[in-house]
Amino acid sequence: MADDKENKKIGLKTTLDMVVEGCRLPVKMSILPNEEEEWPLAEILSRKEEKGKLEFYVHYIDFNKRLDEWVLPDRLRVEELQFPKKDQKTPQKQTSSAANSRPTTPDRELQDKKTTVDRSESDSPSPSSLLSKKLSLPEQTSSPAAKLGGQGQTPQSQTKSNAGRKRKAIFLDEKQDLPPAYCNSLSSQDSQDAPATPQPSAPPPQQPRQTGSMSSSHDENIITRIKNIETIELGKYRIKPWYFSPYPPELTTISIVYICEFCLKYVKSRKCLERHRTKCTLRHPPGNEIYRKSTISFFEIDGRKNKLYSQNLCLLAKLFLDHKTLYYDTDPFLFYVMTEYDIKGFHIVGFFSKEKESTEDYNVACILTLPPYQRKGYGKLLIEFSKYASTSSHA
Repeated sequence: MADDKENKKIGLKTTLDMVVEGCRLPVKMSILPNEEEEWPLAEILSRKEEKGKLEFYVHYIDFNKRLDEWVLPDRLRVEELQFPKKDQKTPQKQTSSAANSRPTTPDRELQDKKTTVDRSESDSPSPSSLLSKKLSLPEQTSSPAAKLGGQGQTPQSQTKSNAGRKRKAIFLDEKQDLPPAYCNSLSSQDSQDAPATPQPSAPPPQQPRQTGSMSSSHDENIITRIKNIETIELGKYRIKPWYFSPYPPELTTISIVYICEFCLKYVKSRKCLERHRTKCTLRHPPGNEIYRKSTISFFEIDGRKNKLYSQNLCLLAKLFLDHKTLYYDTDPFLFYVMTEYDIKGFHIVGFFSKEKESTEDYNVACILTLPPYQRKGYGKLLIEFSKYASTSSHA
């Protein structure tokens, strides 16, 4: 019996060693006490082993990223493991014909097109190719104007025109966002290889816009896909973050990050927070109170004048906003923080930000209601106030 158990442990360990990044398998999802078990398909994003304990970071397919979590091996259904598929972009050999024996890539296609053009033009030399040959041997040209086909141009003027044509072709290629290898080959080739007219190339793939929620930089980095903060304590609430936020690395190794609810300074222990409270004199966000009704107030904060508070606010917001890309460049923005008042001070409920000068006349750049205050109508109030702030600024 002992040997059978030992063999099972060895077999399980061997199977877990096969669970690597990119694998997919059913994973038991964290559920509430009185709910049925769910085993949705999940993808392994990372794995770690600390103090002899192995954990896997999983993303549940077709579920929001905020449900991603670290799980223990007992929540994995390893018998249904699916290994990562090979990259479809990997070139495969083709033996149908000699012309198709090489892998096809965008760089290869562009180079083949350029070679075809060069071969077709080599049979009928153009004035630019003749000029390049003449300029390569200046001591043998007695009458440059006569040897240019009677066009009445000097070598200097023709060289300028060719150089201008060549620069224009490279500029067009760069503007079309062609592969760097092709642009480098164009810039390094001799003027006799440059066609008189730029040849049409394959249309570049449509690129998504790189601003706002369509920013793709954070999606490509696996590090930003993994939540790095386990829990935060903000005032009387302990909140589990939803997404990655670039807090200092030393805060990612502790279980709870403590945040001052008035100045939003982050510390690594409760003792540090209590020491900070004895020095922190703020009882409301820095800035001007521009609205108050009952216990609800709005404070306007200039991102340039109150840079540290604005940066801390952005770091806090990134824990709950997946597509937020602004952390430190807060100068062009105004922040409007909504608070709820009690005898201890003004507690942050949510905020929205807007550009000081928006070229597209947007009234909101970012908006967030903190999780403890969601589903209470505060979000609608933030939206309505953002509209009011925009109309009053234009008045």
